[in-house]
Amino acid sequence: MRVAAILALCLAAAACSKEATVIDGSSPDAFAKTTEKARRDLPIKDRLTFDAALRNGGGRRYADKDPDATARQLYNGMTATDVVEDAHARGIE
Repeated sequence: MRVAAILALCLAAAACSKEATVIDGSSPDAFAKTTEKARRDLPIKDRLTFDAALRNGGGRRYADKDPDATARQLYNGMTATDVVEDAHARGIE
């Protein structure tokens, strides 16, 4: 029983020290992989805001030929928390 308690504490400590995933916008494939991983870093209540932010990049215009490339450029280097904070600042809930 004591070993199980120590193991549980070690696992909890490891989970708390996890670094946030940084979004890589260098290619469509890298963006898809890192945004999916970054999304899992968020609490469930923030995931819909994250998804909405990815679909509604800042400064998006009708004339934008490649909105996916705009999103990759906009969110490159950000964490999921950064994306959610940016979305809230732009009025996305």
